[in-house]
Amino acid sequence: MACASAGLLASAFVARAQPTLRLARLENVPDQAIGAEILVAVYHRAGIGVSFVDLPAKRSLLESSEGRVDGEVQRILAVQDQYPTLIAAHPSFNFIEPTAFVTDAEVHVDGWGSISGHSIGIVRGVGSSERGTAGMDRVEAVATMEQLMQSLAARRFEVAVNDRFSGLLVARRLKLDHAVRPLSPPLERIPLHHFVHERHRELLPKIEKAIRDMQSSGELEKVRQQAMARLLKDAER
Repeated sequence: MACASAGLLASAFVARAQPTLRLARLENVPDQAIGAEILVAVYHRAGIGVSFVDLPAKRSLLESSEGRVDGEVQRILAVQDQYPTLIAAHPSFNFIEPTAFVTDAEVHVDGWGSISGHSIGIVRGVGSSERGTAGMDRVEAVATMEQLMQSLAARRFEVAVNDRFSGLLVARRLKLDHAVRPLSPPLERIPLHHFVHERHRELLPKIEKAIRDMQSSGELEKVRQQAMARLLKDAER
């Protein structure tokens, strides 16, 4: 329902503002939904229309880098090294926090190395989890976030690594939030940048000014918190 609300907001802004950009949003990735809602507000302030196309992760980069869609909702900054046709907006406007989730294990967390002595579950293809656990002895990769949380609840491994918000949301949807919990502090905080295709380079100053203004006023974080609260509430239904 939250995604539908974001879509309606986006459509309203499209109707009132030109030009309009179609941005790739990774399907079934909760933090992408958060990023998209933030960008609705950012683009509205910049006077630019925006809509979203849900795509698998790899296809998304192909479509955006070749210009069939106009950019990416959010990616790590290193994406620009491999896809030079995608231009990053500065500053970073969102972030993810890879976090250790546990059942009842007593685990002290202080960076990635602190979990290396435990059996660990990650989601296959999630770059931050694969990089963070590289070289660790007991790491098991599963296909989806849902499988990760279900396996942790079944004690298939001691620690599951997931983005903090995504893990909380998936656990709540599966009615497992009583069984699994995130540990603090996060293992890492990774800044995320919005990207546009190079043909829209001239729009970047407007987008970047909107991000900076909303960041300094606190509006950016307010929109982020509201979006997270709405998605978590919807997950209870």
